[in-house]
Amino acid sequence: MSELLKITDLHVEYDTSEETVYAVNGVDLTVGRKETLGLVGETGAGKTTTALSVLRLLPHKIGRISKGSIIYDGEDLLAIKEKVFKKYRGKRISMIFQDPMTSLNPVIPIGKQVAEVIKLHNPDMTKAQIESRVDEMLEMVGIKANRKKDYPNQFSGGMKQRVVIAIALACEPELLIADEPTTALDVTVQAQVLAMMTDLKERLGTSMILITHDLGVVAETCDKVAVMYAGEIVESGTVEDIFGKGNHHPYTIGLFGSLPDLKDDKPRLSPIEGLMPDPTDLPKGCKFHPRCPHCSEKCRTEQPEVMVTNGHSLRCHLFSKEV
Repeated sequence: MSELLKITDLHVEYDTSEETVYAVNGVDLTVGRKETLGLVGETGAGKTTTALSVLRLLPHKIGRISKGSIIYDGEDLLAIKEKVFKKYRGKRISMIFQDPMTSLNPVIPIGKQVAEVIKLHNPDMTKAQIESRVDEMLEMVGIKANRKKDYPNQFSGGMKQRVVIAIALACEPELLIADEPTTALDVTVQAQVLAMMTDLKERLGTSMILITHDLGVVAETCDKVAVMYAGEIVESGTVEDIFGKGNHHPYTIGLFGSLPDLKDDKPRLSPIEGLMPDPTDLPKGCKFHPRCPHCSEKCRTEQPEVMVTNGHSLRCHLFSKEV
């Protein structure tokens, strides 16, 4: 499978008047054509910052990419001028943002919001063609075209998310970044939205980065998985690598241990002890060592190298001799 997106040694920092936040610290990711990559980890791991870096949407004058490269279809996205890069957003790379409640403009009908991105990237289209495309996109995500003059407040949370997906897919992008697209939805609507996204992805041949906390969603929809902690990818591989038997990073094991098991009669879940480290003052050595049950002195002082076996990568001292 050929590469569509390759992120190498990405470092992202947020500079404020008081401190520097080290949000992403050497991320390496690859997404193939028509492939879905699941990016998982706790809140604050750096998942959204990584996604925003691809679209160059980091906060102006605060967020900056201090190191690394983002190669998209053979082109260096960080070297493209902003005026030219605007043609990429929404057209070739699109994003579904976390909260549909705040992603939509409350005073503009949903049809006009879908039409905006179509008109921006297709200046030669007539008004009738744009309206026809809006109708097509709304129908594609399960919203009747006669509702295009309705406002966001007239839709439920699940329907708002469908509108956001319609906007993201309106120009048939090659890469779709979905940032926790089902977080605000109930389980039934969540399943419907995920099934719809998978169907549309297959129909349009779109690659996707799915950012989520839900490992069940990852198992059902993704081809590859990258587990992120404190701005680093601590484990990555195929879904079979991550969910199957074999060596796993202690953080990955902790994530799975936090999930309820219907076959297990334990009275309580087994959460990962402690909290995500302060990104302004990250621990030396392995970033996970303050919470790791297998921590050694080496973990406290030395940064573990990434070890790869048959495409399955691990960043942990535990397997330095085994992998």
